[in-house]
Amino acid sequence: MYEVEVKVRADHGPVRERLAEHEAVPVDAVVQEDVYYDAPHRDFAATDEALRIRREASIDPDATDSVAAAVDSVPSAEFDAHVTYKGPLVEAESKTREEFETLVAAGETMDEILSRLGFEPAATVRKRRERFALDGYTVTLDAVEGLGEYVECEVETDEESVEDAREGAFEVLRSLGLDPDDQIRTSYLGLLLAGEATSE
Repeated sequence: MYEVEVKVRADHGPVRERLAEHEAVPVDAVVQEDVYYDAPHRDFAATDEALRIRREASIDPDATDSVAAAVDSVPSAEFDAHVTYKGPLVEAESKTREEFETLVAAGETMDEILSRLGFEPAATVRKRRERFALDGYTVTLDAVEGLGEYVECEVETDEESVEDAREGAFEVLRSLGLDPDDQIRTSYLGLLLAGEATSE
């Protein structure tokens, strides 16, 4: 499967109002802590790939804590862990990648396995996100520690449907008062490593 994603920097207030107007369905609110790894056999930055362990836990969508406080307030036992591999971007018009993800029973054990194989932690991305369902897409409001607020519109599809899925994502963003031409194809990891931090 391919993850078709379009991401823009945007204040969440006006977007929330548009989501309510369009009767978007709230899905969940979570905190995520993503640890990305460097590989011993090739340079992921050069190949545009990514390998991460994501810890995720549900939170109160009305909470106003900072990202750091929200992540730190959740007991470790309440986090689920997933391992994700993301391939290189497959087109210039969106942030579309082939993606493989699986749930693991213990993130700490998976980290130890990767370490024994020569993979080393490279960076950590922490965020608070709220997800909504709208017109067959997932619209996500992300508050990213060190970067600020973003909106993502994404859907999973097969290779033959990438273009249609991308155009649909553009339409959803326009309906929320956002301009797809403002999209950012760089990952949060890439933005943090590039030093494009803003006040949270």
